[in-house]
Amino acid sequence: MNTTTEIDPQLVKQLREKTNAGFMDCKRALVESGGDLAKAETILRTKGIASAGKKAARATKEGIVASYIHLQGKVGTRISASS
Repeated sequence: MNTTTEIDPQLVKQLREKTNAGFMDCKRALVESGGDLAKAETILRTKGIASAGKKAARATKEGIVASYIHLQGKVGTRISASS
């Protein structure tokens, strides 16, 4: 893979808007696909599914649950954070 290939920044911007992937991930996918937006999107989707599969096997080992209820009782929130 040649990372010095010139990729139009507008293509990177379009791909980022469609996929919400990081800048360098989009650029690498565009370089790998030869500048084809549809192929780059497929590449990102495939890599995303692969990385999500790795993370799905992880177990939650620790975390915290917190809640807050406003004094008048009309507003409340609950937050769950785990790692």
